[in-house]
Amino acid sequence: MYHHYRLIVFKTVTPLWIVLFVFGCAPKKEPRARAKHSSIKEIIVGGDDKIRILDYDSLQVGRTVVNWELHTADIVGLPDSVYPGLIPIDDHKSINNHAQLLISSSGGGVVLLDRETQQALFHTIAPNAHSVELLPQKRVAVALSTAEGGNRVEIYDIARSGIPIFSDSLYSGHGLVWNAQRERLFALGYDELRAYSLQDWTGATPGIRMENSWKLPETGGHDLFAPNEDQLLLSSSEKVWTFAIDTGTFLPFDPISNEAHVKSIYYDNTTGELLYTQGEINWWTHNLHFKNPDRKFEVPDIKVYKARVIPRDR
Repeated sequence: MYHHYRLIVFKTVTPLWIVLFVFGCAPKKEPRARAKHSSIKEIIVGGDDKIRILDYDSLQVGRTVVNWELHTADIVGLPDSVYPGLIPIDDHKSINNHAQLLISSSGGGVVLLDRETQQALFHTIAPNAHSVELLPQKRVAVALSTAEGGNRVEIYDIARSGIPIFSDSLYSGHGLVWNAQRERLFALGYDELRAYSLQDWTGATPGIRMENSWKLPETGGHDLFAPNEDQLLLSSSEKVWTFAIDTGTFLPFDPISNEAHVKSIYYDNTTGELLYTQGEINWWTHNLHFKNPDRKFEVPDIKVYKARVIPRDR
């Protein structure tokens, strides 16, 4: 009877729009869209004699938190002859659950570094080294660009600093990606993309063998990145391309297909997030470019060449 009484009162003394609101008949507001969860945890930037790891969330709110920083002169345990070859830094990849960094320099130095102690775990001289990649069983691939003693891909055992265990010629070696699902090392040169298999990897004479090669749609191959096991992204002199491994097909990478002089690429297929650097001043820049969401972030005190991502756990 109590509810019946309330209903009569609303009908007799209350405007109809209030009755509808009280009894849940008014239009409901649409819920706000949830913020997209970023795939990026940290960003590694390098250039000159510096490597810096930035907290990504702090960049999103307009401030900069540096989680880690290194000057190459502060690396522990290197022979004196290696330090001059670590300027300028040109690649830096986080490996082994992000406890270590693989670092290369066009000055010719390559180092595997413990992030916490800054202790060198491996080192070598590789003329105009432009990229590095960890391979199974504690081995490292290095891409060497144009230089005397360069233009090749070299393979090293981490336990044997300074001694390549295998090499293959590749003009203007610039990019490397290990695809664990396919057990292939992809290497990018001036006008060519190659796929290598591992040979006698547990035997006395480990090496790599070229299984396939594809002519690039444009010269000036530069960076190589794998968003998944079936696809590669690569930059050339004037454009950025996607490469379908199964079909061997190159297509323009639409988000930044016509961007020239792209030095590094990161892309997440799930979130659509994109991070890239360009040679805007010369071969270097002070800017990190983002898409989805679109923004630009400045690193004013480093001549940045490449930016690499440490992803969030999923």
